[in-house]
Amino acid sequence: MIAPLVAVAAHLPAASSVSGYAPEEVTWWRMTVGLGLVVVLVVIGVLTLLIRLVQDIDRGVEGVVETLGQTARNTGESFLIADTAGQVDAVLAEGLNHHLFLTRVLSGSGKKAVPR
Repeated sequence: MIAPLVAVAAHLPAASSVSGYAPEEVTWWRMTVGLGLVVVLVVIGVLTLLIRLVQDIDRGVEGVVETLGQTARNTGESFLIADTAGQVDAVLAEGLNHHLFLTRVLSGSGKKAVPR
C-alpha cells in the first residue's frame, strides 16, 4: 500500500522546483494529498466490508423467510387437530367396547366385566 505512494513521489519534481510556492508549502500539499489518498483507500475498504456484511445479513433474512414459509405450510392444516382428537376418542371408545365384549365372552360369564 505504501510502495505505490513512494513510486508516485519519486516521479514528482523536487519541492524547490515548483515555482511560486515555498518548499514547506509544497511538502504540506504533498502530505495532504497522500493523506487524502490513504483516507480514500480506507473508505473503500470499510464500504467493501459493509457491503459484504449487508449481503450476509440478506442471506440470513432469506433463510428466515424460507423457514417461516415452511412453518406456515406445516401449520396450515392445524385446524384439523380438533377433528382428529374427536376421531381418536371415537376409536378409543370403540376399542373399549370390543375389550369389554371380549372380556365377557372369554370369562364365560354373562355379567358385565369391569374394565381395567
